[in-house]
Amino acid sequence: MKPTRWNPVPWLFLAPFLGIFSLFTIWPLLRSFGLALQQTYGPGTTVWVGLHNFSYLFTDPLFWTATANTARYTLGSLFVQLPLALGLALLLNRPGIRGRGFLRLTFFAPSLVGLPFVAMLFAPIFEKRTGLINATLHHLFTAWDPEFAWMQEYVMSSLILAALWMYAGFNMVYFLAALQNVSRDLLEAAEIDGAGPWQRFRHVTLPDIAPVAGFITLLSVIGSFQMFELSYILLSNSGGPENRGLTVMMYLYQSGFVTGDLGYASAIGWVLALTLMGFALFQRWLARRYEER
Repeated sequence: MKPTRWNPVPWLFLAPFLGIFSLFTIWPLLRSFGLALQQTYGPGTTVWVGLHNFSYLFTDPLFWTATANTARYTLGSLFVQLPLALGLALLLNRPGIRGRGFLRLTFFAPSLVGLPFVAMLFAPIFEKRTGLINATLHHLFTAWDPEFAWMQEYVMSSLILAALWMYAGFNMVYFLAALQNVSRDLLEAAEIDGAGPWQRFRHVTLPDIAPVAGFITLLSVIGSFQMFELSYILLSNSGGPENRGLTVMMYLYQSGFVTGDLGYASAIGWVLALTLMGFALFQRWLARRYEER
């Protein structure tokens, strides 16, 4: 058997992608890891500190505050936003609903605008003195707290509410696509056997849409931990009162571009990336276990 000759043609076609991928992905990753082992004082002064940034990070109270806030935001996305998106999808997937196309467009439309626009839209609503939500709740709770301000007291709830308006319709589209692939024959057979709506949903619909639900969950977790623009604009480049709205990405930004320590910011970024990678692998393991059942 003759040895296979090396053919350079496929590599010539791959060369543009490999060059761009190396320049904009591999090199920044290597550079950021090198920065994570240094302490920087501005753009030109660096000191090699090894793993000190990582050891300090795990004792930094602001980092743990940001992590706890981000976790609350993530839980809000998972247990408020996704059930609402699934409920909307189940409602709009029912036959005989008038204006189904218009309703789908209405719920999906907020996701067509960017997060900066959403933040600018909700900022006046949450404004302390004249905002619609604050003004309404102020009249309701004046006797309880004359200085009540929703945005000041419930920063993370405000961020969750703003994100809910934007992403509920977006996730609804994924659930709609999954629901339309659920076997109608199985649903009819279950109904004939006397299964009620909840039993049909639990034993027929939910197993069929489980892969899509897992994918949406993964996207929601990754997007929640990477949330920056919404909190940055809505809180005017601050962590909010008592850092209640400080997120991991905002703390990374403050460490790297406000404080000027790009090394510490890179360490935060690597810890965040490894955390999300671990969750993705865990979610994949769960999906495989579910398929093997």
